[in-house]
Amino acid sequence: MSIANFLVEPELRGMDIESPKRIELHSKILARKKMMLEVFQMFYNICIKLDQQYLNDTPGLRIELGAGVSLFNKYYPDVKITDIKPAEHLDAVIDAQKMDFEDSSIHSFFGLNFFHHLPDPNLFFQELLRVVYPGGGCVLIEPYYGPVASFMYNKLFATEIFDKKEKSWNSVSRGAMIGANQALLYNILIRDRAKFLTLYPDLEILKVMPIPNFMRYLISGGLNFRQLCPNSFAWLVVLAEKILYPLKSIFALHYAVVLRKKCDSN
Repeated sequence: MSIANFLVEPELRGMDIESPKRIELHSKILARKKMMLEVFQMFYNICIKLDQQYLNDTPGLRIELGAGVSLFNKYYPDVKITDIKPAEHLDAVIDAQKMDFEDSSIHSFFGLNFFHHLPDPNLFFQELLRVVYPGGGCVLIEPYYGPVASFMYNKLFATEIFDKKEKSWNSVSRGAMIGANQALLYNILIRDRAKFLTLYPDLEILKVMPIPNFMRYLISGGLNFRQLCPNSFAWLVVLAEKILYPLKSIFALHYAVVLRKKCDSN
């Protein structure tokens, strides 16, 4: 048995990742993991802060896509949480590649580890330009592309890859959760930046920011792996993050990106 398989949460071992039961089990795991709850809350706070800082004060809803077990609306009740798969806690079921919204009707979208699951990201960008009000946009949090993240993501997930050399932006998806390339956002916005800006001149890349909660995410095990220390030691993990903060570009496991639809876009 590999180390990754040994560290998998016992409840998840052998489970079909596409099963509706995944949401129920992930919710139970998240409820008992203080450090992971703090990571999620930090993600939500970053999304809102970047929204307020970079996206104009436009009309329209704020919506989380690919929400999974999200608690976003617990901390920010005006945010509508949605996913492509139905679940009782969701506000709506939405396919991010074909959204049932009127043109220029949305202020902003948030996506936490959602983007790399898109089979055809071009469809999402086209929908983003269609439904977002000029000056609005989206905040995406995705697996980082630094040395530590690149090494770890290639080792941990049997159902996903982390390939920064994959030329195609599209994925050969075998389901909503299987076959994704976790390096997809890097490939599009960092590696192929010139191509992206040529294809989407009305989308501005305003911010690319590594997130410094890497120790809590790693030690907590995320939603899929065992936590490596008791919750009572969380303060030590936070202290380690503060010490390593100047090296966040090396150790970060996630990063945030802000895309904005140009104000003069029709």
